Amino acid sequence: MASSPLVDSAPFDFHGKRVLIFIVAYNAARTIEEVLNRIPSSLHSSAVEVLIIDDSSADDTFVEGLRFQHQGPPFQITVLRTPENQGYGGNQKLGYRYAIDHGFDIVALLHGDGQYAPEKLPELLAPLVRDEADAVFGSRMIDKKAARTGGMPYYKWIGNQILTTFQNWMLQTNLSEFHSGYRLYATHALAQLPFECNSGAFHFDTEIIIQLVLKKFRILELPIPTFYGDEICHVNGLQYALNVCKAMVRARLHQMNLFFDRKFDVAPPEETYDLKLGFTSSHTMAIDAARSGAHVLDVGCGRGYVGAELVKKGCAVTGMDRLIPAEGQEKMQFIHWDLDRKEFPVNVSQFDQIFMLDIIEHLKRPEDFMDELRFATGCKRPEVIITTANIGFFATRLMLLLGQFNYGKKGILDATHTRLFTFRSLRELLRQSGYKILEVRGIPAPYPKALGTNFISRLLVWANEKLISFSRSFFSYQIFVRAQALPTVNNLLCETINTSQELRQNALPNLLQDLERPQQTFGHKLV
Repeated sequence: MASSPLVDSAPFDFHGKRVLIFIVAYNAARTIEEVLNRIPSSLHSSAVEVLIIDDSSADDTFVEGLRFQHQGPPFQITVLRTPENQGYGGNQKLGYRYAIDHGFDIVALLHGDGQYAPEKLPELLAPLVRDEADAVFGSRMIDKKAARTGGMPYYKWIGNQILTTFQNWMLQTNLSEFHSGYRLYATHALAQLPFECNSGAFHFDTEIIIQLVLKKFRILELPIPTFYGDEICHVNGLQYALNVCKAMVRARLHQMNLFFDRKFDVAPPEETYDLKLGFTSSHTMAIDAARSGAHVLDVGCGRGYVGAELVKKGCAVTGMDRLIPAEGQEKMQFIHWDLDRKEFPVNVSQFDQIFMLDIIEHLKRPEDFMDELRFATGCKRPEVIITTANIGFFATRLMLLLGQFNYGKKGILDATHTRLFTFRSLRELLRQSGYKILEVRGIPAPYPKALGTNFISRLLVWANEKLISFSRSFFSYQIFVRAQALPTVNNLLCETINTSQELRQNALPNLLQDLERPQQTFGHKLV
């Protein structure tokens, strides 16, 4: 076994952390020993373990790893071989799972062909052991000229920059390179990522960056030297670029809630929707429909954002939800309540308007809820304002035509939606539940929420509104309904009895007088 070079021999401060140096190897029999020998002596420690996973190489990579292991290496080493080839990404999945399951704090990825310098490990490890980052990438493109000097082929140098520019634009990041294979991760971060859902191919590296960014983990880049030797490249450049672009588009569509992909479903769940103001939306239409000074019940009020806007209009607002309202909502009354319970914790008949904004689709049995609500209103006949997603929206129809019906965290196919409605099915539900339809309108998609508030998003909202006027059921993203709760038969009977009693009391005196007059006249005739 060749002796280790005395590089960076000062002891490395691991801050009590355990490090796994993970070497992915495929047909690396000629280079694996040199890579191991180049690991700096400062990392020859009981805190370090080296894991080699030979991905079913056609050469003696596994045997060469075992040879090094049995020659008394200065660190613990484990050599494994996959039962069948897993691919570059599939091999990484095994190594990261090993690191998590064996309690390592940091895993550093090296390549068995020697393309990435092991001598840089201490420098790359330092931010992680100091908890200054969740992932550290060695970048060859911080100094782009150095990358060319190090032998990066010109087509790769250009392609790297084009893809990285595109990826930064899609993810709103500012990385110098997305395509370096020299990476170090905190295992606590990896444990929170569904990396096992990622591709087994080379664009695994892109997918895990997307996951890190969406999860808002800290990524740090440090410069590394570029080295291209006589190693065999197993990457099909055009196929790789296509896969990278497809992953970026899928991730962006996932962010826009137009497509769902489980591997990018890493953001924490949102309990409520953001307030959609400044453009035509379910919130602005509902707020406009509120009558100044009305007593409003906001069913499923969330954090109370819409309720706060209603208070500004002079409404007296009572909110009902299982969530706790946000701070600053003291002007509205709040009732903590599970909406799937049958009874209501408040006298519903005291309200002039009842708001159900983006809530009916979350109910387990909306028909029963609407029946109970109607019964609870007594004979008051309040106005009920409902907004919900339109499953007939053209984008959903197109996805279904293409065989896609993926649920997500937001949008029409929100995974928490238990019922989906078209204009017709919502009208039928309300009519059959005893509500009089007063107004039905279509709501455009909330493009400013997906694209930001800018000229393009506002133009799309305007165009969507024009298309809604042409075909409401096809181009409406959401449905807006104003309805009136009619009394139930029981309530109407009670109202009939009560009003009849009042009419009787008012009519009887005159009626009795009228009845007495003929009797008096008849008496005179008898005399």
